[in-house]
Amino acid sequence: MKTIIAACSQNLSGSRASIQTALRTLLAAPWPSQRDIRSWLQLLSVLQWVLSFLLLGTVSLLLLIYLVFTSFWPISALYLAWIIFDWDTPEKGGRRLPCLRRWSVWRHFRDYFPVKLVKTHDLSPSHNYIIGSHPHGILCVGAFCNFITGSTGFGEMFPGIRPFLTTLAGNFRLPVFREYLMSGGLCPVTRRAIGYLLSKNGTGNAVAIVIGGAAESLSCRPGITTLILKNRKGFVRMALQHGAYLVPSFSFGENDLFRQVVFEEGSWMRSIQQRFQKMMGFAPCVFYGRGLTSVQSRGFLPYARPITTVVGEPVMVPKIEDPSCETVDMYHEMYIRSLLKLFNENKTKYGLSETDELHIL
Repeated sequence: MKTIIAACSQNLSGSRASIQTALRTLLAAPWPSQRDIRSWLQLLSVLQWVLSFLLLGTVSLLLLIYLVFTSFWPISALYLAWIIFDWDTPEKGGRRLPCLRRWSVWRHFRDYFPVKLVKTHDLSPSHNYIIGSHPHGILCVGAFCNFITGSTGFGEMFPGIRPFLTTLAGNFRLPVFREYLMSGGLCPVTRRAIGYLLSKNGTGNAVAIVIGGAAESLSCRPGITTLILKNRKGFVRMALQHGAYLVPSFSFGENDLFRQVVFEEGSWMRSIQQRFQKMMGFAPCVFYGRGLTSVQSRGFLPYARPITTVVGEPVMVPKIEDPSCETVDMYHEMYIRSLLKLFNENKTKYGLSETDELHIL
């Protein structure tokens, strides 16, 4: 018996010593610093945003289809009935939630790059505006962060102005994803949706349109400042029809967030991309960024590169219900001159050289 008790005491002493050693090792290990925690939060905020835009709509659609063949089919039936009832809401101003713009996650999202908004002129709440957002980039990070989230201080810089951002109308046909988009202030890039915001929603509305669209994203790569704008005049016609002022904006650094495999004009891969773009409204870009584990690894997350969005001087536009082609061309040229002025006055401040030029196709 004494032998058994001695053996147990020895084991307990050994276990106690092992635990104490483990605790000392744990306490001696370096704990994450506040800087490390901030970096993780920033990375996670960008991850959730990328996954939301790339997967939320598709995953939600597949899940609802799956539920149809289970005992939970009433969920799919009820949501389908809701979409039918709520079909026109995206084109009637949406259903934005101000609290979503104030989410703390967007501050971490902003700080990851970081994203900065620069104001050059006031915008009066007594007018409506169409903001041209350039360039498109891959995922329009600058436009989203500045015009949808409140993290960069748009509301404080432009008091009384309600910003909206347009995106493909097809996104508002995807379940759950449509609710996510509307809650942030996104609307379809259609004449009906934009016309509603500019004519039936009072004044103080600023509708941001990424004018280059999918065609511009195909040429997106670091160091390239080429815009698809020369034949994009529909936004000018709408501005004239509603008397909305035209405001140029340029996001310096937008094209530096990803690396893209750019196929030359005339190649069979470029032809496939262009055909897909015409059919679906968006272009299947072959791009990559950083991975989740390290900056050196490759993945689908954007690189941490500073983005500075400069909002330029408004071009005053009269209200003409049926503007002539000559009038549209005149104000289109005025807009381009204002955009070029904005670019040239700010390019050396935000990472470009004096010799860099803005090419408009």
